[in-house]
Amino acid sequence: MAGERFPVSIDGRDFELSNLDKLMYPAAGFTKGEVIDYYTRIAPVMLPHLAGRAVTRIRYPNGVDGVHFFEKNKPGGTPSWVRLETLPVPGSTKSRETIDFVVVDDLPTLVWLANLAALELHTPQWRIGQDPDLLVVDLDPGAPAGLRECSAVAVLMRDRLASDGVAAYPKTSGKKGMQLCCPISGTQDSEFVSRYAKRVAEELATMVPGSITAKMAKAVRPGKVFIDWSQNAAAKTTVTPYSLRAQEVPTASTPLTWDEVEAVATGAEEPRHYRASDVLERVEEHGDLLEDLLTPGPALPG
Repeated sequence: MAGERFPVSIDGRDFELSNLDKLMYPAAGFTKGEVIDYYTRIAPVMLPHLAGRAVTRIRYPNGVDGVHFFEKNKPGGTPSWVRLETLPVPGSTKSRETIDFVVVDDLPTLVWLANLAALELHTPQWRIGQDPDLLVVDLDPGAPAGLRECSAVAVLMRDRLASDGVAAYPKTSGKKGMQLCCPISGTQDSEFVSRYAKRVAEELATMVPGSITAKMAKAVRPGKVFIDWSQNAAAKTTVTPYSLRAQEVPTASTPLTWDEVEAVATGAEEPRHYRASDVLERVEEHGDLLEDLLTPGPALPG
């Protein structure tokens, strides 16, 4: 029934779930109850990537076809047991200089956010109080380029980073592109990391100017893959591994193997995005393909 509420207790935290039959992805018949089920089941591999990071939510109270909004500050009615961190807002032009961010360190908080129709969760490249421990490169294709072209650029980027001793781990964005995530030392600030990422992106764009651009201007991006090095700025966030995306169907940001990326890049396999059910099956088979991101990596060269 519409508006029906269900009390739950998860790991000793008591709260209510509501409107479990509401369609979040109408074209796929995917309900809020199924969103909550997905996040509950994916939690063992997703929570380590959320832990200690201030989370930005994109909420779709009436499903992916309805109005949505970004939310950084704690929502009204936040339970007392939810971890909050009051942090400055990098680059903010508003008078409010700090925000009470939610930190998702446990299953109750993840389920509580899912019940608020926070379909997408985005996190920064740093843990609270630390310098970035991740370098993230977003590969954004300009039509008619797509996921196949992104995969080819990902392989080039992987090999270039490897020459500096930096390991890259691929995942789909869950939308049209993909990201490479690299564990780094956490000893260099975001400006240093951004400069390094920009330098590498410009180097590859110079090598393959017909297929790659490191420029943000939309006019130069059709048919090319934009290597978005700016994801490493202090004010930026990236969709968290395993997060759902607000597409027609419930796709998720999905970790990949390099064999899969190379197969798509060479045309041996068709490019695809993965639905929630696919991602759960992949975790059963592979575990967390991004587990190595949880261990600090090398310092970047100057």
